[in-house]
Amino acid sequence: MTDESRTPDPRHQRPEGVGDTTVEALGALSKALETTERARGALYTFHQLTGSADLGLDDAVRLLREAGHGDQADRVEREILGRNVIPGHWTFQIVEEYNATYYDVFRTVEQEIRGQLAEGRDHVYEAEMKEARRTRGHPDHTAT
Repeated sequence: MTDESRTPDPRHQRPEGVGDTTVEALGALSKALETTERARGALYTFHQLTGSADLGLDDAVRLLREAGHGDQADRVEREILGRNVIPGHWTFQIVEEYNATYYDVFRTVEQEIRGQLAEGRDHVYEAEMKEARRTRGHPDHTAT
């Protein structure tokens, strides 16, 4: 089989009867979900960095005490160490709330709509873009 006759993987081909605007809409929905994935990653970064900073305060408190600054060590322990980042919440709770309130719902809705409109096929818009942009016959531009 030559590269010219190859087509994209069937999992990424447009189902029969699905129009251009539907494919474009599903592509936009998918892109929005991907952006949400990035936001979620940033939220996990926030969670981990804040947690690391809080754990790093142990050294600061210890060193302040060793240097004879007990009042300042006490203040760091009392006012910063283990503090909520927003009222009543540590960062892990923010991540959990984000996942339950927004992310999980977004992901479910995207999957259900893709199932209803494109037989569950993912990245149809991107696969068609790849097909339109690839250089036929070039080994690094194969369809599959």
